[in-house]
Amino acid sequence: METIDLISLRNYSKRTSQATHPELLDVRPMEHVTNIEIDEEHVTIEYNEKTTRYYNVNEITKSEWIYKYNDDPEFVEAVARVIALARKRLKNVPENVACPPGCAECCSGYEPFVSASDVQRIADHLGMSYEAVMRAYVVPRTSADGHYVGWLRKVSDDLADQCIFLMGSRSGRYYCGIYPARPGDCREFTPIGCEDVDKTLPRTSAFKIGPAFQPRHPRRKRNGKR
Repeated sequence: METIDLISLRNYSKRTSQATHPELLDVRPMEHVTNIEIDEEHVTIEYNEKTTRYYNVNEITKSEWIYKYNDDPEFVEAVARVIALARKRLKNVPENVACPPGCAECCSGYEPFVSASDVQRIADHLGMSYEAVMRAYVVPRTSADGHYVGWLRKVSDDLADQCIFLMGSRSGRYYCGIYPARPGDCREFTPIGCEDVDKTLPRTSAFKIGPAFQPRHPRRKRNGKR
C-alpha cells in the first residue's frame, strides 16, 4: 500500500488531477477512542468525541477513521489476533449468568408489565377470574399498541417497594410466589449486565422455596361458583 507524505502531496495531486491541500487533512492525534468496528474489509474507529451543551440541545461532534486493511499484512495479522482472542474467550461464562439464590433485587424498583395473556395465566394459577386479578394485583394502563394492560402492583404505593407476589423475609430468602405463572417481563429478564444484583449473597448456597402465594379472595371452584 502506497504511503503519501506531505512533501509529495503536490505531485500526487497533479497525477490524480484531484486538488489536494495539506490543510484539508485532520492531523490531530487519535485520542479518546469511543467505538471500534471491524468487518471483513474495513476497520472503523470513532474518536475525539466532543459535546457542546446548549440550553435546549447537545451538539456532539467526533472524528471517524476508516481503513481498508485487507492489503496491509500488519493489520491483517492484528485483526487475526483479535479473532483468536475472541475464540479463546467465546466460552468464558460471566459470574452474572445466573441470579444468586434469593436475590430478587429486580422485584423491587421495577414494575413488570403484564399482557392480557399474563393476567389470564395468573388468574388460572390462582383460581381467580381475570377481572378479579386485574382489580387486586394489576395497576391498569393499556399500552398504545394494546399489548399490555398494566403492571403488577407493589405491596404499597411506593414504587421502590417489593412486588405483591414476592415471598420471603429478606434478601437471600426471597422467591416468587407465582413463579410458574409469572409475567412475560419476568420470564425474559436476564441478570447479564444487571447492576442491581445483591453482591453479598453467595452463589453456591442452598435455597429452599417456601409456600406459594395465596390469593386474598376466595378461590373460584371448577363449576364457576365461589
